[in-house]
Amino acid sequence: MNILVTGCNGQLGNEMQLQAKDNGQHRYYFTDVVIPENSIAQKLDITNEQEVDTFVEKNEIDCIVNCAAYTAVDKAESNEELCDLLNNIAPGYLAKAVGKRGGSIVQISTDYVFDGTSYKPVTEEQPTCPNSVYGRTKLAGEERVKANCKNHLIIRTAWLYSTFGNNFVKTMIRLGQEKAELGVIFDQVGTPTYARDLATAIFTAINQGIVPGIYHFSNEGVISWYDFTKAIHRIAGITTCHVKPLHTMEYPTPAARPHYSVLDKTKIKNTYGIEVPYWEDSLRECISKL
Repeated sequence: MNILVTGCNGQLGNEMQLQAKDNGQHRYYFTDVVIPENSIAQKLDITNEQEVDTFVEKNEIDCIVNCAAYTAVDKAESNEELCDLLNNIAPGYLAKAVGKRGGSIVQISTDYVFDGTSYKPVTEEQPTCPNSVYGRTKLAGEERVKANCKNHLIIRTAWLYSTFGNNFVKTMIRLGQEKAELGVIFDQVGTPTYARDLATAIFTAINQGIVPGIYHFSNEGVISWYDFTKAIHRIAGITTCHVKPLHTMEYPTPAARPHYSVLDKTKIKNTYGIEVPYWEDSLRECISKL
């Protein structure tokens, strides 16, 4: 297959590039809106419908993995138009272009499509209720992708981190080395997702043949941001920083965060035979590579 991976400079996009080396039976096109020097990637503005159509037709794309998104959750509250363009409109262009060719699209979505008031792992069938601009635009993007490409695989994930880019794990390591004390939210719980594990799951689905629908994927287990930070510091060998628990109300942000973001992974495990790693095992692997 000819596979287009958008947003290739991001956390997941970089992991997809690494995974592609082990999936050499396909031809890959890695794109982003800005291309670093000496990169194998090509420039593609996914917010330009004509540019997307031309690229997909010219390169006879069979499958698109859309890793591009507006992910600055707090900034989105005051920048809704750009957030909607990247998270909703652009995925529709991609889905429509590949759908016309009878191809497929993998769209990455988020736990923010839920309001976080559940008390048990959230399934794909539960009603959505986003309470932030980011969540609303990502949900709208899901609907647009479904409407424009019948062979769609929508994967909702949460708490993404990797060895690439900026993320919570890297930030907590840096702050732990710089500060004597750190306050971290303890009343928001969920499950971290190592982007490398998500990339592996995506390739598993592509290689087996996409079964259209919405799926949930994060690592196994349940943890708070506070406990996650304590684990990061323990594994990274940081012993000089005292981490204290904070209530959400003690750390106000422009965008509301879900208090409970544990995703039920039963569907993706049963459909593709995927064994999902435990969060701490994946965290140890990531930190060992940093």
